[in-house]
Amino acid sequence: MTKNPAKTLELIFDFGSPNAYLTLKALPELLDRTGADLVITPCLLGGIFKATGNKAPMVQYADAPAKLAYEHLEMRRFIARHNLAKFRLNPHFPVNTLIIMRGAIVAENEGVLDDYVDVVNRAMWEDGLKMDDAEIIAAFLSANGFDGPALLARTQEPAIKAKLVQNTEAAVARGVFGIPTFFVGDAMFFGKDRLDQVEAALG
Repeated sequence: MTKNPAKTLELIFDFGSPNAYLTLKALPELLDRTGADLVITPCLLGGIFKATGNKAPMVQYADAPAKLAYEHLEMRRFIARHNLAKFRLNPHFPVNTLIIMRGAIVAENEGVLDDYVDVVNRAMWEDGLKMDDAEIIAAFLSANGFDGPALLARTQEPAIKAKLVQNTEAAVARGVFGIPTFFVGDAMFFGKDRLDQVEAALG
């Protein structure tokens, strides 16, 4: 069945963004209310930053402590509003997400992207694991329903690497400069604080 673009919410996603984790945890109620389908598009946040000249808030606002403090306040408010008590800032942040994002392409290829995203998000933003360490990644995946070594082996396939690059370049071409970014049809919305606008666009 062809999905209705007006009822499809696309999320440009990378595990490296804590706000992407928070967004995904807050989305189920919105999707229920709107009847929309969620499509996750794995991209590499570092590649988006490099292509657009953007920076992570902790870097961008390093010389503006009041602005950085407000960013943290908004995060705490969002966490409280959506009762996301399991969230923890990863002690290894920032984590190089190249391996786990290639893993997302593998999971998408195998039809298990949603489960993979749920599991790896938990490792990153609840359990605080160092998810740029291949041994830790493989062990965690194997303990959570995946064949960790086999999935990691597939991340080295040229087609998998190329697909992540293609996704990232396509996102930049559409105007994406950070994550989480949403699309409803051609309409773009950036940031977890735009969910009200996203819901309105979904009708």
